[in-house]
Amino acid sequence: MSDWASTVSDPPLSPTWAPGAFAGAQALRAHVREEASPTRERTGLALSSPFPQSLPPPPLPPPPAAGSLTRWAVAPETLLSSLCPLLGGGTAMSGGEQKPKRYYVGVDVGTGSVRAALVDQSGVLLAFADHPIEKWEPQFNHHEQSSEDIWAACCVVTKKVVQGIDLNQIRGLGFDATCSLVVLDKQFHPLPVNHEGDSCRNVIMWLDHRAVSQVNRINETKHSVLQYVGGVMSVEMQAPKLLWLKENLRETCWDKAGHFFDLPDFLSWKATGVTARSLCSLVCKWTYSAEKGWDDSFWKMVGLEDFVADNYSKIGNQVLPPGASLGNGLTPEAARDLGLLPGIAVAASLIDAHAGGLGVIGADVRGHGLVCEGQPVTSRLAVICGTSSCHMGISKDPIFVPGVWGPYFSAMVPGFWLNEGGQSVTGKLIDHMVQGHAAFPELQAKATARCQSIYAYLNSHLDLIKKAQPVGFLTVDLHVWPDFHGNRSPLADLTLKGMVTGLTLSQDLDDLAILYLATVQAIALGTRFIIEAMEAAGHSISTLFLCGGLSKNPLFVQMHADITGMPVVLSQEVESVLVGAAILGACASGDFASVQEAMAKMSKVGKVVFPRQQDKKYYDKKYQVFLKLVEHQMEYLAIMNDD
Repeated sequence: MSDWASTVSDPPLSPTWAPGAFAGAQALRAHVREEASPTRERTGLALSSPFPQSLPPPPLPPPPAAGSLTRWAVAPETLLSSLCPLLGGGTAMSGGEQKPKRYYVGVDVGTGSVRAALVDQSGVLLAFADHPIEKWEPQFNHHEQSSEDIWAACCVVTKKVVQGIDLNQIRGLGFDATCSLVVLDKQFHPLPVNHEGDSCRNVIMWLDHRAVSQVNRINETKHSVLQYVGGVMSVEMQAPKLLWLKENLRETCWDKAGHFFDLPDFLSWKATGVTARSLCSLVCKWTYSAEKGWDDSFWKMVGLEDFVADNYSKIGNQVLPPGASLGNGLTPEAARDLGLLPGIAVAASLIDAHAGGLGVIGADVRGHGLVCEGQPVTSRLAVICGTSSCHMGISKDPIFVPGVWGPYFSAMVPGFWLNEGGQSVTGKLIDHMVQGHAAFPELQAKATARCQSIYAYLNSHLDLIKKAQPVGFLTVDLHVWPDFHGNRSPLADLTLKGMVTGLTLSQDLDDLAILYLATVQAIALGTRFIIEAMEAAGHSISTLFLCGGLSKNPLFVQMHADITGMPVVLSQEVESVLVGAAILGACASGDFASVQEAMAKMSKVGKVVFPRQQDKKYYDKKYQVFLKLVEHQMEYLAIMNDD
């Protein structure tokens, strides 16, 4: 995933850490640097309870090295000025003595790394750590990982964020992860998901597209469950991957398999020994219905009747809502691995994007001049943006949007239906376009010389070459269609390809910067395409809530505001996904009466970016070209397929 940390220009605040001093510093409104979270989302719940006014964040610290621990503190004078208002929020007792602080650990498994955070009961992120995880691509469109490697990384980062903390104050643990498929045998040992027979590689990643034939056959059935995935099942969901394993690895994997887990559920099992699945995972990726359960006829129709015969024991026949407490909490073995105490509450998990939604959806927007103030939560769209992007909209009643996943009941916010649009590659596409350009070595050298990330350098270079015009106007004759890995929403067509029109013979740094800009704009135009599809079906959206790695890039954020014509809200805690995971742990601990209460108290608005309305006409024209690109691509396909 792209590292956007260096795009923030605030003066650095040196991270400090002394175990004895942390007890005082932990109560601060410490502000987490926008640096290591890769993807995620934001939507807001218009709750009636009052929210304390957010304090201004202190300056942001420099980005940590990969695998490092970061804790934030502030200067003593800032501490004194910040601490008093914080103690008014129910932290101080009547006699002036402080209640013991309560902490929660959130663990987030992304595409390329595992992150963990220590979060307090008001949603302040106090410590953060990340650690890379292995990925394999043995052949094109085959993407694999190791569940043992992922769990080991979870242990590394969790131990780091709880260093120096009284473990008795850690009340709950929550996990989120990508919706990758983990395969274990009947004794819970890894099984190979590859022709090489390498059992270390026992995870088919979410972005794996090996099961194209299988998903096409599933979609040809036109089974009624497909109406809950936008009418067309994605190759990134679990049913086609399971069918691929049955048809291609029968002896080495399928016949030996005892358990198929979504990665978030694997993590909660590893922590507790409980095989119960999260409603979020099963509803969103496995065709489970929150109201009706499994549909036997679907599995029989697609050739996976094996699951029906064993009462779904291999894929989950005990289902719990996200945030529910699992079993007896953390097992002694898992506690040793993670550096925590046995018995700590562990929550039923969430998919990573959904955790991002949970981390931001309860934010109070009063005083920010937003049209969504006073409107229901359904007017807000969370966009979790990193390696890929997810667009999460909720509704009180089910809304069926062609090409958009859902509606899923209670998959993210209890009592609400969820629609999930998405773009299969966003951060990964930007990396691909930039790193594949002839001027990339020059860009690397110049960015390094300035101690900037390549994207911070590109943003400043665009400002340099734009002259008197708005920066977005540099792409007046360069246009990109971004579906280099197929279209997830709203066309739901994995055969679509990327397109670029307007290329010249130029290969200099200016050309690279403008191509980068056009790619960012194409992703934002894709978001507008998804929003229009959702609104045509019945959603009413007025505000975007962005989080994740790409939300740390100011150009990316501004382009989304300008192109959609909607304000963009950024979270005070940039690691919104980790806050969402911590909210799960808080709910499991019993410290909050409901998920909604935890969201209301643990998510807060940081910055609001408004669209530049004077540029609207230009982006309307860009959008017209954007739609023409895919129209032309389909015409080209028809011509070439014409006998």
